[in-house]
Amino acid sequence: MKRLSLALAAMMVLGLAATSFAGEIAVKGSTTVQPIMQKAVEAFMAQHKGVSISISASGSGDGAKALIDGSTPLAMMSREMKESEIKQAKEKGVNPKQIVIAYDCITPVVNSANPVKNLTMAQLKDIYTGKVTDWKEVGGAAGPISVISRDSSSGTFEYWGEHVLKKERVYARAQMQASNGAVAQVVSKQKGAIGYVGLAYAKAPGLKDLTVDGVAGSIATTLNGTYPVSRGLYLYTNGEPTGDVAKLVEYIMSPAGQKIVASVDYIPLKSLKSTAKKGKK
Repeated sequence: MKRLSLALAAMMVLGLAATSFAGEIAVKGSTTVQPIMQKAVEAFMAQHKGVSISISASGSGDGAKALIDGSTPLAMMSREMKESEIKQAKEKGVNPKQIVIAYDCITPVVNSANPVKNLTMAQLKDIYTGKVTDWKEVGGAAGPISVISRDSSSGTFEYWGEHVLKKERVYARAQMQASNGAVAQVVSKQKGAIGYVGLAYAKAPGLKDLTVDGVAGSIATTLNGTYPVSRGLYLYTNGEPTGDVAKLVEYIMSPAGQKIVASVDYIPLKSLKSTAKKGKK
């Protein structure tokens, strides 16, 4: 009888533990996707009082790792998962499912006191690979260029490296930052600095966003394909999402969720789909 009582007590403890974690979701990954997720989560929790959602943003690579090790059911990523990550996930019984939630463009930014207004893709590559080190070489006032970059765990870093640097190594003296917000803060305080951020961060105080090849990064130029550095924003789940995770994803994909995407200066999927349909006619 005593053993039975202990067993029942243990089952009750386990049941209470399971109940305490019900409705709790830890979302991890990209700092680029974070502004969308932050607002979506606030609105979602207001409608679902029993759900608790925490957000930890430190880079797309960390989101992939968290999905693989099971510490998140929902990874935020500003790049697609690599083949090596997918392989590692499947070896651990995780089946990554990609969900496109929005589109973005990556915008080069300088200190608001910098007179430079435009850089070409070639000039950006030369700056970020260390071939150009003084602003006078790209039409600015004489002075050293302080190169600010995202760190290697960032999906934005990888996309920039592939599409702007053409897979060349980033300048050895570049200052590596862990988030879009950190890049914005450093550039806003250094007159000779240049960085790159997601569109939602480009209008931060003390910053000036540059045009690239004469084209400004915006929702319109991303939609019409004229801005040269744009990409998808993703969520990844382990197989088809279920329960509260599925409800959260559905909310982000809904008209209300896509309005949130637009409200933080990213590009909603519905706009892209309608534009694509018009182009086919």
